Amino acid sequence: MDTFKTYEQLLEEIEELRWQLEEATETIEAIRTGQVDALVVKGPNEQHQLYTLKTADQNYRVFIEKMNEGAVTLNEQGVIVYCNSMFASVVGLPLSKIIGVLFETLIAPECIERYEEIFKRGWYADSKTEISVLNTRSERVPCQLSVTTLQLDEGNTLSVIITDLTFQKEIQQLLKQNNQQLAEINTELETSNHDLQQFASVASHDLQEPLRKILIFSTLLRDKHKHEFSEESTAYLDKIIASSDRMRSMIVDILGYSRLSTNVSPFTLTNLREIVNEVMDDYEMLIKEKEATIVVGDLPEIEVNRGQMKQVFQNLISNSIKFSKPNTAPVITITSGFPDQPLFSPELNSEAVSCCITVSDNGIGFNDQYRDKIFSLFERLNTKDKYEGTGIGLAITKKIIDKHNGTIRATSQEGQGSRFIITLPLRQKSA
Repeated sequence: MDTFKTYEQLLEEIEELRWQLEEATETIEAIRTGQVDALVVKGPNEQHQLYTLKTADQNYRVFIEKMNEGAVTLNEQGVIVYCNSMFASVVGLPLSKIIGVLFETLIAPECIERYEEIFKRGWYADSKTEISVLNTRSERVPCQLSVTTLQLDEGNTLSVIITDLTFQKEIQQLLKQNNQQLAEINTELETSNHDLQQFASVASHDLQEPLRKILIFSTLLRDKHKHEFSEESTAYLDKIIASSDRMRSMIVDILGYSRLSTNVSPFTLTNLREIVNEVMDDYEMLIKEKEATIVVGDLPEIEVNRGQMKQVFQNLISNSIKFSKPNTAPVITITSGFPDQPLFSPELNSEAVSCCITVSDNGIGFNDQYRDKIFSLFERLNTKDKYEGTGIGLAITKKIIDKHNGTIRATSQEGQGSRFIITLPLRQKSA
């Protein structure tokens, strides 16, 4: 058979193809914008089938067109009878190249079996699965398919919503990498913390021994030969002894602070009033010496680490006594309440989950702009020559409160005393 075509015949064929293309493009645009209600699709064995869109009004079709997910409609043979622009964008094909083709041809080969399974199941039950579709560059685009049956006048069709998971997969991979890095960093931190704890223990032990000898022999030298030394030499020895004593206190405090990071002592139900009474007994001589008055109100029974909470009250009470005004007897008031009620009353607060402990005094106070700074390690607002101490006490106090899942804050004015407000849970959550 002679297949040779004349120039005029080729021009006519090209014109016919152009007309068909324009018609197809106009039809697709009409479907997308809701201007037509029916569509004829050429199926297997050269048979044509009519699909109406009576059940989908114009607004619905416009919504489908504008949605961020891809949307396709399949007939019983799996042929695409409708798709929106988003799906066309996912696979990188024009709409005219998608409508009328088997959806299966756009699925990655390794996902065909999974697609066939959900295609069969989708006719009687809504289903979801993850597959990969192929774009024009033969790249695999991870997607989630959500299928459901649409009942139309001319028969059932399968509605498929395609969600591009590329961004989600990238985020998941990034999260996985970040989690892995965090796990590695956490392991390194645990190793580092262990090494620091060992270092703190060894350093404190090794430093305390020579310091102990410095203190002993300096004191012996001063006491035994003070009549042989000049006043200036005795003053030098006093400075050596005082500095060594401060360093010993600092080493002990640093060791105590570092141990708080690894201390896993259990919480027990404890009456805070009992702890305050113990601290007052320990400071009995100092309280008498300073003629201090300590007023203690009703304090609740809460779950705490008894030893650590005793250290909190020791630090706060000793600070109030230490930073009292000259020629003024210290007055320290310790009260409790709940965030919404000023006074502690177990009968009225049975539903409460936390309590507030307030420790206030009439001491020298401090500028309120330093209310956060005072909880920093080694932070001092007064010179060590005027007030003794290492500057670690309030840092230790804050760390203990943090370990009790509580908060502590301070308010003050210079010359008007200080006020520390501690908020603690009544019961600690189980690990």
